[in-house]
Amino acid sequence: MAKKIEKINNGSKFSPKGYNKTESWDAETIDELASHYHSILKLLGEDPDREGLLNTPVRVAKAMNFLTMGYGQNPCEIINSAKFREEYKQMVIVKDIELYSMCEHHMLPFFGKAHVAYIPDGYITGLSKIARVVEAYARRLQVQERLTVQIRDTIQDCLSPMGVAVVIEAQHMCMQIRGVQKQHSVTTTSAFTGIFLSNLNTREEFVHLIGSNLH
Repeated sequence: MAKKIEKINNGSKFSPKGYNKTESWDAETIDELASHYHSILKLLGEDPDREGLLNTPVRVAKAMNFLTMGYGQNPCEIINSAKFREEYKQMVIVKDIELYSMCEHHMLPFFGKAHVAYIPDGYITGLSKIARVVEAYARRLQVQERLTVQIRDTIQDCLSPMGVAVVIEAQHMCMQIRGVQKQHSVTTTSAFTGIFLSNLNTREEFVHLIGSNLH
């Protein structure tokens, strides 16, 4: 199936050596999505052919393609792309990982931070790969509970550490701008494996560290 690729320059006058942002999408998928959004605008009482909305269906289709790009990513492959043998056996924490996801019940955003830790057992992975695993699962239609467990299980299954700990704190637009409309509520979920389950001191150390302003 044909792919359309768009390259957007960052504005530097030295564009041949500068940074180029590249977005790719399946043209047929975008066209079909756009046709549906065109119909949705009509059903909402809008005129999709007025000037301000002429390109909105295509823009929304591309936005949704970006917001759900996690379906095309393999989180375990992300871990394995930077897997190194190392005898470090203390806690590794990547905290305050920003995440943006879409609630599968209302297709409204939820956003917040993930805190991820593991204790290696012979192998470590690149620190950025932890954040990329979070991103790969967040960029799908989600519930926060499942997202937390998926991140935990991927790191456990693909890296085989002594234990994994994941905590996510997020605000949900489906609670803030509709329904109960509670703007300041924060949802916290957690998931643990291995030593984080069996050793209370290890789990307490993790909770203490993610709550400390060490940086």
